Amino acid sequence: MADAVNINDLLDGHVGLDLECLDRIYLNVYVPNLQVGGQVVRFLTEHLGNPIPSPVLFQRIGERFRRDVARFAERNHIPLLHLKRPDRTRWDDRKLDHVRPYLERATRPGVVAIVAAQEFQKVFVGVNRSTKPGVACFDFPKVDRRVSVYYFYVLDPEFGPGFVKLCSYFPYPGKVWLNGHEWAKRQATRAGLGFTELANGFATCQDPARLQQLCDRLGPADLQAFFDRWIAVIPTPFTAADRAAGYWWELSMRQVEVSRTVVFDVPRRARGFFEALVADNIGVGRPEQVSVVFARQVRKTTPGVFRTRVFTQGTQVKLDLGYKRCRVKQYLKEGRALRIETVVNHPWDLGVLSRLEHLGELIGKARAVNRRLLTIQRAGQGCAIETALFARVSQPYAWEAKEPEPCASGIHAPWPWPAPCAWWSTPSPASATGAFVPLSPVCSAPPTPPHR
Repeated sequence: MADAVNINDLLDGHVGLDLECLDRIYLNVYVPNLQVGGQVVRFLTEHLGNPIPSPVLFQRIGERFRRDVARFAERNHIPLLHLKRPDRTRWDDRKLDHVRPYLERATRPGVVAIVAAQEFQKVFVGVNRSTKPGVACFDFPKVDRRVSVYYFYVLDPEFGPGFVKLCSYFPYPGKVWLNGHEWAKRQATRAGLGFTELANGFATCQDPARLQQLCDRLGPADLQAFFDRWIAVIPTPFTAADRAAGYWWELSMRQVEVSRTVVFDVPRRARGFFEALVADNIGVGRPEQVSVVFARQVRKTTPGVFRTRVFTQGTQVKLDLGYKRCRVKQYLKEGRALRIETVVNHPWDLGVLSRLEHLGELIGKARAVNRRLLTIQRAGQGCAIETALFARVSQPYAWEAKEPEPCASGIHAPWPWPAPCAWWSTPSPASATGAFVPLSPVCSAPPTPPHR
């Protein structure tokens, strides 16, 4: 079998699995009725019953929460790790790298580790706007402050590894991180669907159509269930009375990665093919190309830098382009699969609201971005020489040669290509336009050219 030399050959006849699935999911955790200063005053006075809305009350709630976290870790024999600011020059100094040994040793679902760190968060601070001595009149603006946060790393029965992050300062924002591919693997195992794993994906599957149906089932209800399951286990700064009064967290989309993985059945020359694909599409990050990929208008006032970036991490090559705060990554995974990931950092850039209930709409638009990028690349390589013709003209072949018969003109063209004996062309009498056509290749002496 001849090796495929362009993307059309690979996608038309050498694809073992083509799968679209949610990848990494990063969610905001926020309290909708604690977002402005007036709501803070109502919480401190009407709900908690304090006569004065003082920022000292924030400290009391935060200290109680930190004590609860320490007792929870000690009572359940959970390691509490105090990590410094990660070294961005190293690839192995992330929080997950420090927690991974605990996740690998875990044998049953539960909280496997807690990481305490200092990070910048948007929190409320009390500012006394009174100019009179001994008089307090607090205003509560929202500012960025470096405060304590807790990462509760869990091993979930549905999603596998994930975490819930909670801030220890008012209004106690947080984050949720989980992975859609890990959810799909566990669903496929429960359904008895045979498959082999790819790093953060699938390599092969007995029934690709059924696997795609499982990936399509992942929705907002599953993500909400993950949060509800673990927020009931870990300590929180809000009490049951706070929740009954409506002061509780909701989820919105912070970062969503939607991937398409095309696994090749003949990966022998996948690396060379992908590097050629990157070279042919180096201009895909230009504004006119980005407008087509994202199906969005790009004007002079559109924010963002429009460019194509090519990264090399070790021996891996990655293509990267962006639109506003969204980006598309394309790379070769484990030398055998073409991975396209649309990373949506702000859903409104694609015209989608951020609430979790709009996840399905966001997935549809991100998948369309992946398909359009692949369509553009296929069209760009559509004029490339096809594999069969490439093999026919580039590889050796046998030719039964024989001596050419002598020509009366005494002129011979290089063998084996025949050439007409005529030296010029004359106007065709049958041509209405008087176009010049070559004389018939008759082996005779050339006539005398007509005088002009």
